[in-house]
Amino acid sequence: MPPEEDEQSTVEGGEGVGGFALLRALKSGSARKGCDPFAQTQRSKLQHRRARINQQINKEMRMRAGAENLFRATSNHKVKETVALELSYVNSNLQLLKEELEELNSCMDVYQNDSESISVPMIPLGLKETKELDLLVPLKDFISEHYGEEGAMFEKEIKEFMELRQAMRTPSRNEAGLELLMEYYNQLYFLDSRFFPPSKSLGVFFHWYDSLTGVPSHQRALAFEKGSVLFNIGALHTQIGARQDRASLPGLNQAIDAFQKAAGAFNYLKENFSNAPSLDMSTASLNMLVRLMVAQVQECVFEKATLLRTQKDFLTWLQLAQEAARVEDVYLLVHQTMTQAHVKDYVPFSWTTMVHVKSEHFKALSHYFAAIALSASDTELPEHEKAFLQFHVTMPEGPSLRVLLQDPEERRKLGKAHLKKAIMKHEEAMRIHGLCKILRKMDILQEVLSFAHKRSLSKYSEIDHEEDFFETGDAPDIHPKTHQKPEIKSPSFSQVKVTDLFHRLGPLSVFSAKNKWYPMRRVHLMRGENGFGFTLRGDSPVLIAGVIPGGCAAEAGLKEGDYIILVNGKDCRWSKHAEVVQLLKSTGEEGVEIGVITLQGSEGPKAAEKKAAAMSSGSGLLKSNKENSRKSLMNSKSASTLLVWNKKSKRSKNSTYSIPFTAVGDNEAMY
Repeated sequence: MPPEEDEQSTVEGGEGVGGFALLRALKSGSARKGCDPFAQTQRSKLQHRRARINQQINKEMRMRAGAENLFRATSNHKVKETVALELSYVNSNLQLLKEELEELNSCMDVYQNDSESISVPMIPLGLKETKELDLLVPLKDFISEHYGEEGAMFEKEIKEFMELRQAMRTPSRNEAGLELLMEYYNQLYFLDSRFFPPSKSLGVFFHWYDSLTGVPSHQRALAFEKGSVLFNIGALHTQIGARQDRASLPGLNQAIDAFQKAAGAFNYLKENFSNAPSLDMSTASLNMLVRLMVAQVQECVFEKATLLRTQKDFLTWLQLAQEAARVEDVYLLVHQTMTQAHVKDYVPFSWTTMVHVKSEHFKALSHYFAAIALSASDTELPEHEKAFLQFHVTMPEGPSLRVLLQDPEERRKLGKAHLKKAIMKHEEAMRIHGLCKILRKMDILQEVLSFAHKRSLSKYSEIDHEEDFFETGDAPDIHPKTHQKPEIKSPSFSQVKVTDLFHRLGPLSVFSAKNKWYPMRRVHLMRGENGFGFTLRGDSPVLIAGVIPGGCAAEAGLKEGDYIILVNGKDCRWSKHAEVVQLLKSTGEEGVEIGVITLQGSEGPKAAEKKAAAMSSGSGLLKSNKENSRKSLMNSKSASTLLVWNKKSKRSKNSTYSIPFTAVGDNEAMY
């Protein structure tokens, strides 16, 4: 999908966690609610600030575009000088606004939990903002033009969809908010099928702001709307993960699950959405976000291992050291990704610094726990030697591992080397932390770093002897290893069941934006000696699979491939096979009036034979179309159509209207 030029637009509303303002009731009785956009909570204030900055960036970019056009168009030297000065002023304002937005994206403490326990803050993402969208006129016009229905009859459904979109802009920071976003995303599947033909634009632009830069973008493609909602699903998972109390096992498990789902959402977006018009949805940015989420999962796994530590023995300390080394390893990868040329210019400096600090901090912890393990008394068992053999990246200098483990003095020397390296890395983490004014304001991070540093200094003083005249060697790095590998969990859209708001238009297999059909024909049929003279098959709508030459149906003008949508004034688009048959059988001597439609391109024996040749024999004769019969969105086969939105779906080879009269299934009958 090709990107389109940015469009400057405005956005209203915000995001809060307080009372509910927007309500939408589904036919099933469930209610979907968005948060009150005016609730004065810390989080809603952040979103209000984000909206205000987005509007100001929008205004400045409009001014810059106008000034650049004037600069290129004029030949007057004085005008060029004035415009150049104006451009300098506008660019300066844009830089200040982007710095303000960067500071806003760095407000990690607002999203953390209120627990008194000390935990290293996690990095959450703010939600992408969008402007209001009025679909009433475009959808009514499309219904009138394409479906031949009165558009005003569907105002209720259109307004219901618009209310759902409005609520989706302010989801609550919990499972209900995620369900709201999922529900809207699932409804977009139906909207896409109903109103977005492959060869024609609906004329509606979807406007979204970049979460990291605030730059507005717009596209006509519904895929941009889907991708932005998916991004917000991932972002909301990061906020839910960051707010968990990681001092408890349930909180840690919930944080791990949330960050894994965030990684899954961003990874899914990366694999299925290309040519994104905004930087936050580019491949490089999404790749960075996936790695960041995986790193935060790994950090939670380390904290979980620390929390579950029931024994203070040699193997336990080795495991913690390797877990910490694994966290350092993944954060180092994230830092390398954030400093790449295509990413570093728009990732907040505080994020890059935080990731760098964590990389150094966990490397220090890995060496600290290695020293603690070496100071343990139970290091002479065979399994200890085997574990220690795979502990270091390179073998430590000095005696063999067996001698080292049996000699307390050699263990003390190696432990002292590990502590020396731990202290150096702690000090490096604190130095990097001091370079970022935003992180300097985070007292809890400073407290964590300071505590870990003092703990290593204390342990070093404990094992350091005054008579040590040897030079402490350089401790080898610890081999990273984890007992719980992070899992990237793709979004499970099937968990949120929705009903097609526009189901009154008819089954999607026939009444969709990609199909075209001739106007409905009304046919009056009289029953002959051999019945009506046609074969029916399928449900919703029932298909005329074959017409007997010379029979009543053939004389009335019915053709193979016609769909019965009306019987004696009763709408039969959603009727089952048995229901239509019963209506036909109940007719008397006066006959029956039926309404039929024919899909364009499906009429005629040649078309039927051509399509039948592409089918494996009898493969689809007995199967009713799942898309027609379902009351909710997700069945096993329909999920793939929803998820991979940027791939053109092909007409099923089991299309019911493509089978000639000669191919008769067991569920077909002559009438």
